[in-house]
Amino acid sequence: MKAVILAGGEGTRLRPLTSNQPKPMIPVVNRPLMEHIVTLLAGHGFDDIVVTVAYLANQIRDYFGDGADFGPRMRYATDETPLGTAGSVRNAASELDDTFLVISGDVLTDIDLTAFVKAHRESGAVASIALKRVENPLEFGIVITNPDGSIERFLEKPNWGEVFSDTINTGIYVLEPEIFDLIPEGEVVDFSGDVFPAALDKGLKLHGYITDGYWEDIGTTDAYLSAHADVLNGHVKVAIDGFELSEGVWLGEGAEIDPGAFVEGPVIIGANCRIEPGASIRPYTVLGTDVVVKSDASLERALCHDHVYVGRSAWLRGCIIGRSTDLRGHARLEEGVVVGDECFVGEHAVVNAGVRIYPFKTVEPDAVVNSSIVWESRGARTLFGHRGVQGLANVDITPEVAVRLAMAYGTSLKRGSVVTTSRDTSRAARALKRAVIGGLNLAGANVEDVELATVPVTRFQVRNGEARGGITVRLVPDDPDSVEIRIFDANGRDIDEGTQRKIERLLAREDYRRAFAGDIGDIVFPPRSIEFYTAALAKSVDADALVERAFKVVLDYSYGAASIVMPSVLAKLGVEALAINPYASTAASNATELDRQLVRIADLVRASGSHLGCVISPDGETASFVDDQGHALSNTETLLALVTLVAESYENARIALPVSVTQEAERIANAHGAEVVWTKRSATHLMEVASDEAISFAGSAAGGFIWPTFMPAYDATASLAHMLHLLARTSHDLSTVVKGLPSVHVSHETVPTPWERKGSVMRELVTQLTKDREHELLLVDGVKVVRPDGWALVMPDLEQPTTHVWAEAESDEAAHRLAREYAQAIRQLLR
Repeated sequence: MKAVILAGGEGTRLRPLTSNQPKPMIPVVNRPLMEHIVTLLAGHGFDDIVVTVAYLANQIRDYFGDGADFGPRMRYATDETPLGTAGSVRNAASELDDTFLVISGDVLTDIDLTAFVKAHRESGAVASIALKRVENPLEFGIVITNPDGSIERFLEKPNWGEVFSDTINTGIYVLEPEIFDLIPEGEVVDFSGDVFPAALDKGLKLHGYITDGYWEDIGTTDAYLSAHADVLNGHVKVAIDGFELSEGVWLGEGAEIDPGAFVEGPVIIGANCRIEPGASIRPYTVLGTDVVVKSDASLERALCHDHVYVGRSAWLRGCIIGRSTDLRGHARLEEGVVVGDECFVGEHAVVNAGVRIYPFKTVEPDAVVNSSIVWESRGARTLFGHRGVQGLANVDITPEVAVRLAMAYGTSLKRGSVVTTSRDTSRAARALKRAVIGGLNLAGANVEDVELATVPVTRFQVRNGEARGGITVRLVPDDPDSVEIRIFDANGRDIDEGTQRKIERLLAREDYRRAFAGDIGDIVFPPRSIEFYTAALAKSVDADALVERAFKVVLDYSYGAASIVMPSVLAKLGVEALAINPYASTAASNATELDRQLVRIADLVRASGSHLGCVISPDGETASFVDDQGHALSNTETLLALVTLVAESYENARIALPVSVTQEAERIANAHGAEVVWTKRSATHLMEVASDEAISFAGSAAGGFIWPTFMPAYDATASLAHMLHLLARTSHDLSTVVKGLPSVHVSHETVPTPWERKGSVMRELVTQLTKDREHELLLVDGVKVVRPDGWALVMPDLEQPTTHVWAEAESDEAAHRLAREYAQAIRQLLR
């Protein structure tokens, strides 16, 4: 027997769930709603199905195909314009030459279709309607029947004064082909409002079949939640993927639940889900495929579609989360919230009851959302952060994102340009780098892949080869779940803001250059790149002086790629090294505690009598030092020590430092006849300034140091080599230099600042300070106020709705007081 599934509805009341998918495709217990209908039909012997489609029809066709995977043969009839339920079936009349059944593709039911068809044939009616008794019939069409089951009249969505029965039309019909005589072709016609009343007028027999089976019209999000609860309570018979781990707890294939997690049925946990320790999965929660629930998150009556990420300590109650949505730590979603596909909800954000967030929207960290986000973009204000493009591996930064980003970057270069690529030791970076290479090649760029390499080696290869730029993919420091994609210009520096904006525009418009088959880029693997790097670095220092001093050092490579580079450098400089974690390994993907590493290095330095110790970051850019007495230097101490050594070693040295660095650096430099050039806080600007041949040294307060005579970029290997070079040149021990450093008292405050207020706050602050004219203003980056008792720097955060205040004074208490003073001034401006 044949059946018709009506699958052309848009499901407007279910938006945003149906904003980018047809209603029959929304998942119910992790299968498309229409799949449950197809399974029901197959179970009752329907072997030939015609599906009427209209809205986003390709999604239905692509999923079900010809029906081979589901049993019945499936064909499709497309409504080019809305034709109503009957008009849509009339569109498929050529396929329906015998008794057939009509059912909606967006209901959940398990009624006995075999018994329904049998009752129809026994009644001799031209049409039979499956009826259901409900408590509230106002939203449905009421059908009034005679004692023999024949239908007397219809009432479409009556008011209470017209309610003469609680028996409603389920929209499931068994029809004879004669019914097409009452349906004009190409017109908008509805069964319950047009065809069936016309049949009664002509005296044709219509039969009402009252069913006891389950039936739910999933027309609203409340009904959607209710249907899931009914499945979990066993009120409806539908297939649930996976196996029943314990009573009411269904577990999909490959799902992992940590023993420290709390799970209380009835719940469904889909295939390949991961539930971390401390997470709480409470009754009537349904998780789709590949859902990640981080530690201490709490979900109750929450429906999460496929690939959802629930961050640490997130709190979800009675809400629906669309596919590939990212909920960050401590986010809170209240009752009735519906979030569409591919949304982002930031840390500590609160989405209040009943709010609907349409697909592809962003809720910023700490935001409180009280009204629905429909047309507003609320998107991230910039793709690039201070370290390139960052995000959770395979959540934010997927292969698709990597390919698009690489194609946009490749498009910004001339066709046939060479781009150098590299990665760290992690599997995430290895996989995503392949996607990056594919995107570059498809945009017509050639790739020279140095494979596993530090960031400095990658920069060096870009500067000294034929490349017009470079891309490296690696884990974010101290966050093993996240990756970063960093892009370099032809000089090996981080790309400037203008290039970033150009790439963002190309991405937004998807305006990629697509190379023809013969123009797709090639991949080569340059030989001896590390050898060239090592030779150039050795030439930038006095190797003979280093060999004569015979330094002994303790190194922690942090399992990074520096372990491949450093041994040959140290050998050329005559340095004896005791190595810790001395090989590149995927163990680098585990976040390590720098303090613990430094304690271990300090013990080894004292025990071995070494001249110093050094911890090199996995990316090879930053370094932390321990002096010969086993004292672990802070980043500020290291910077001041290097300023001291550089200023003492080089006559009229020029040293580039960010404006947030302690003023003591300038005092030290000036005391030795050196000059400080103040720069912006961004690494990009510091590298740009360091490219000037007159700059002797540049450094940040975060462990990144630049040696322009070698390469104007952060490099931990170069920093160690030059530190030893300066100690040899001055005949100092590092501990002696450190003991001579002044005390530094710097305080830091943050003030939450809405994105839309950042510009006005800074403008008003500058106006106010300029009007007062009490203190000197330095407007290199942010607003730096130089006072007799210290200085304060006010700067908006690039990536967060926050304004930072740094202050320095003669004591910790004075610095705290100064920072609070300017933080309070910002709060006053916000009010």
